[in-house]
Amino acid sequence: MPRGRPHKTVLVVSVEDRAQLLRWSKRSKSSHGLAQRASIILRCADGDPSSKVARDLRITNPTVWKWRRRFIARGLAGLLDEPRVGAPRRISDEQVEEVVTATLETMPKDATHWSTRSMAAKTGISHASVHRVWQAFGLQPHRVETFKLSNDPQFIEKVRDIVGLYLNPPDRALVLCVDEKSQIQALDRTQPILPLAPGMAERRTHDYRRHGTTSLFAALDVATGKVIGETHRRHRSTEFKIFLDRLQTEVPKELDVHLILDNYGTHKTPLIKRWLLRHPRFQVHFTPTYSSWINQVERWFSLLTEKQLRRGTHKSTRQLEDAVRLYLATSNESAKPFAWSKTADDILASIARFCQRTSVPGH
Repeated sequence: MPRGRPHKTVLVVSVEDRAQLLRWSKRSKSSHGLAQRASIILRCADGDPSSKVARDLRITNPTVWKWRRRFIARGLAGLLDEPRVGAPRRISDEQVEEVVTATLETMPKDATHWSTRSMAAKTGISHASVHRVWQAFGLQPHRVETFKLSNDPQFIEKVRDIVGLYLNPPDRALVLCVDEKSQIQALDRTQPILPLAPGMAERRTHDYRRHGTTSLFAALDVATGKVIGETHRRHRSTEFKIFLDRLQTEVPKELDVHLILDNYGTHKTPLIKRWLLRHPRFQVHFTPTYSSWINQVERWFSLLTEKQLRRGTHKSTRQLEDAVRLYLATSNESAKPFAWSKTADDILASIARFCQRTSVPGH
């Protein structure tokens, strides 16, 4: 039998509380303090004296008494951490308003945007406090993003047409997003690259040698995510016609083909128009001007750039083209379609909100 001086107040644990305490006692990694407190209560409820509980758990007797008293007084809630008061606030609402207003409505004399230190010098608070205010209000003066609104008079109709193909493709037809990634440069560094090592990033020279360029013609199958692609040294309607001939050969003849294209001049020459007239199963859907984001193959091009081209080194155009073809084959082995979720109404509503934000009265 355990020995020890009995407590004046008996500790009673209900069946539900015991089950919760058992769950907490097993959380030694995610919440060590809570697991320890739960173990204290469980041992005390089993009749172990405080001295034995303290010795087994390697804590002091006052710690056992503290959590025992809190559990008796408040139950499971007594074992949870109480909110801490923290240091008193030293920045007033007026100072916060001054920082936010100055960030949004003014500009420093010697720069195009505010930094935390220049704003701190202006407002008289620390740069760390400026950073916390900016973080709370989602302000990032050092960042800038670009945009370009389409001025296509048929913008709405084209958006509805293309998004309709994405969300509800026609039966017995193939939807292909087609475009060219032109002027891909075969670049090699002027000195050997120092490879990645523990504690050291890969290092390369800032300058390079240029060994020619190539262009990639690609057609993304919206349904499967697979890409039909080929490289050409030149980027003319002649090469585009050759690529269309390949699509004509590879796509089963019983399927119609819907091509989503941008407004590049190569796609609208008399040569291409005659080819389309001779192949009526190919239907062209042009994207609105300045709206390459609606063509899904552009997303695949960005993956190609990120994974293969940006950090690639190629000593010849042929080596570059081999690398592109290897990426094509590899990506097609595990191809997945891009998940297009926004409807045409969602896109048009978003653009309308953006136009309202950027519109200036009187302009």
